[in-house]
This record gives sequence, C-alpha cells and structure tokens, in this order.
Amino acid sequence: MAIIEPDDRLRVLREHAREWAAELRPYSFDLERDPDTVYRHLDLPAVDYVGKTMIPAHLQPDPMRIGRYTYYGSTAVERVVAAEEIAFGDAGMFLASPGASLSGVLVGMLGDEAQQEWYFGRVRSRPTWTFFALTEPARGSDAMSLSTQLRKAPDGSATLHGEKRYVGNATRAEVGTVFARTGSGPLGVVAVLVETSAPGYHAEALDTVGLRGAQISAIRLDGVPVAPGRILGAHLPASARGMWSALRTFNLLRPGVAAIALGIARAAIEYARSQSGRGRDELDRLGHRVHTTRQLILRAAHEVDRDARNGYYASAAKAQAAQLAEEATQQALRILGPGSRFAHPWLDKLARDARGVEFMEGTRNVQRLTVCHALTKGRFDDD
Repeated sequence: MAIIEPDDRLRVLREHAREWAAELRPYSFDLERDPDTVYRHLDLPAVDYVGKTMIPAHLQPDPMRIGRYTYYGSTAVERVVAAEEIAFGDAGMFLASPGASLSGVLVGMLGDEAQQEWYFGRVRSRPTWTFFALTEPARGSDAMSLSTQLRKAPDGSATLHGEKRYVGNATRAEVGTVFARTGSGPLGVVAVLVETSAPGYHAEALDTVGLRGAQISAIRLDGVPVAPGRILGAHLPASARGMWSALRTFNLLRPGVAAIALGIARAAIEYARSQSGRGRDELDRLGHRVHTTRQLILRAAHEVDRDARNGYYASAAKAQAAQLAEEATQQALRILGPGSRFAHPWLDKLARDARGVEFMEGTRNVQRLTVCHALTKGRFDDD
C-alpha cells in the first residue's frame, strides 16, 4: 500500500487539533459523571469544529478558518485527521459534541434542496445535536430485519411506530433521521426526518461503561407524525435510498470511527510511557502499529471520498484500529501493574472507551465479513 502524505492544509489542521485536544482532558471525568458537562464547554475549539463538520460548503457561511485555510469537515480525509487528535484528548467529548454527524451525511446524500436548507439551517444557527436511528432491539447489526414502520393514512399523513436502540445523543438531540419500513424487502425502507419535540417521541439514555458523554440511548416511537416533506429521497428512485443510503453513510463515517480508536490507542501508549520505564519494547511495537494503522485509515478515507461505495478499506481500518485500541489499553494496564485501573483512572477510562468504539458502526466480525467479500471479488488486487 502506497504511503499517503497529508498536504500542508491537513498538517496545519492536525497541529491545531492537537492543541484543541489538550483543552478537553481537564473536563473528561466531569463529562463521565455528568454528560450535560458538554453544554458548559461549547466554546472549546474542538467542540466548535465538530459542530461545523458535515455541513455542505454552500450552506455553511461560517466554517472553521485557520490561517489561509478553510475547513468544512466535508471530506473523510479531513475528518480522520481531526478525529484522531481530538479523540487523543478525549473521545467522550468528541462524541458528545453537537453537529450534523451521521444524519447530516444522510441528509446531504438524500435530501432535496428544501430538506437540506431546513436541516442544515438548524444545525448552523446554534449548537444543535442530532441523531441517526437505525439499530433496533434484539436485531443488532441485522439492519435488514428492522421492523419500525412508517404508516400512511388515506389523507396523506404518516406516523412512525417502533423502537430504536444504541442511538448516540438521542436524549439531547433536536432533530434526527429514522429508518422505517413502508413495505417488505430492501426497497421497502425509507429514512425520515424527525423532530424530537414531536408527540410520541421518547428517548432514554442507557447505562454504559465507556463513552458516557455520547448518551447512547433507546428511542420509542409512538405514532410520531411525519409530514410528507420530511421523507428523504422521495425525488429519487427506490434503489437509491433506504438501506443503500445507510450503507453509504456508514462507509463515509467509518474511517472517522477508526481514527477515534487510533486516538485512544495513542493516548494509552503515551500515558504508559510517561508513567513507567517498563515495557518499552511492547510500547514501541504498538507505536509502530499506530503509524501503519494511520496509513490504512487515510487510505480508507481517500477511497470513500473518491466513491462512497468503496467501503472495504473503511471496514479494514475500523477493525484494525478498534483491535489496536483494545490491545494498547490492555497492554498499558499490564505494564503499570496490578491495581493500575485504580491507580490510573485516566488509563482505566481509555480502556473502557476503547471497548465502546468496538461497537460503533459495526463490530469487528461484521467488518471482517466485508473485507472477506472484497477479497473474494478482487477489490484489493491492485495493492
């Protein structure tokens, strides 16, 4: 695999993101104890940057500007550079930050002009949290088996009925996207825009061991009204919306999840180095894997920026980075000896957060199936 060298624009972003990350750590434990801590730190540069990403350039009048460069966060390559550094500071604060996130990618992909202006206009007007609801209870990664329904009435109105689970920021969000069925099969799935103030919408935060700032939630939809203009992709053929759009959305965001895992791994390695002279060889080996995994993540980001269907590198990057995060945090705990979770609460937090990243946007087994399928199709033959 050819080495990918970031250009000066991305190097400047990495340097500044590294500075932003240092400002997050003092609040990491406050955020764990009280996820509402994020509301008190919306002025932090890292939080501000995340809040502005995924808004299309033509709808973003006030992007992040550093020197002579402008950053919209609209490319996967830009997002992975920033995500690694910010997660090195605190992955919890990164995921707790407001912004368009997954649903923004979906709206940018499927929304018509009016829908995009309505959605992104809200996100850019003030710090706004959003959600992306696909996974359902007892179904895990089997998104094709979703049972949430969009029921249409003879007068043209529609209502949502069902449950979603493991949805980030659903309790603090104002708007989001929900996948539901209008019929059987993959073409019978649509995505709709939902306001959380609508009657029938209920969200409750789940107890989690790590990444508590993300407020992973369960959603109940009891007849939530959906106006005709809130169904995404109605102007597109059925084959270009529904589950197809969900897969492309995950492809575009998965390199960023891998970068978050890489930031956690780096934080654990550097912390162990600062606390003990033991285990240098093991930490050096892990450090080398950080560099190789970063290259894989950059390649994955380039591939999905080129074509969002090219998600196999993203799956490989996510699987490798998540495994590295777990191994790095566990190895750091072993190096620091018995009782290290109690003596080093920051490292304990990193270990818990690393495990949480494993379950974001597909576990390792799911990603490996994607990689295996790509191998059998010869997708990696040119490398």
